[in-house]
Amino acid sequence: MFKEIGSVFSFLTIIPTGNSNLETIAKYMYVFPIVGITIGLIVGSIGFGLSLFLDPLIVSLLVVASFAIITGIHHTDGLADFADGLMVKGTKEKKLAAMKDLTTGSAGIVAIVLYIVGLIIVISQFTGYQLFLSILLSEIFAKFSMVLMASIGKSASLGSNSPFVELMKNRQKLVLASIITLIPLIVLGGTTGLLVFGVGVTLTLFLVGLSAKSFGGITGDVFGATNELTRLASLLIFVSV
Repeated sequence: MFKEIGSVFSFLTIIPTGNSNLETIAKYMYVFPIVGITIGLIVGSIGFGLSLFLDPLIVSLLVVASFAIITGIHHTDGLADFADGLMVKGTKEKKLAAMKDLTTGSAGIVAIVLYIVGLIIVISQFTGYQLFLSILLSEIFAKFSMVLMASIGKSASLGSNSPFVELMKNRQKLVLASIITLIPLIVLGGTTGLLVFGVGVTLTLFLVGLSAKSFGGITGDVFGATNELTRLASLLIFVSV
């Protein structure tokens, strides 16, 4: 089991823990929040340490760079493809084709710029322990949002996302992932953590519905976009409350 969980870490990060097929990784998708804890601890600790002696804006830039390095930015790429697909007029097939196009369109570029600028601005509002905590809890929920999406959505087409959607229809796995997510959110985040969970779940449900209407279901790019958007939304809540 530990080998399989290690494969999930390799799938979501650049941490080399061994190779495995997508079906095996999908089988253990419910541990995504644990990977979120690990990423959050690493990036949050970097941010906390840097905030002790650097300007908040510089810290924010370095934190965003840390996210990009550790995760390999493939979720950010998914956000760009998701935006390109949404902006294409026509059938669901045309929208899916636009998402698969290796060339990033204008909508994708705008989405990435807005996302990164938003992330930098929001993170620059935190310092010290609050920076660490916000990054940690936001990352945990971002990973849970993909688990939730897989458990309630359907695949737009046969592809790399299919095993995740199929194997996450096990409600026990969703309950376990929810427990893993809620414990740190409630214990460390209190009422704000509960608010993050509620708003994040609502946003995820909205993205599931939007994807079903636009593409006929969810894709790997939709998973990636959901990870990025729920991370940003969670950070916005922490900075606003």
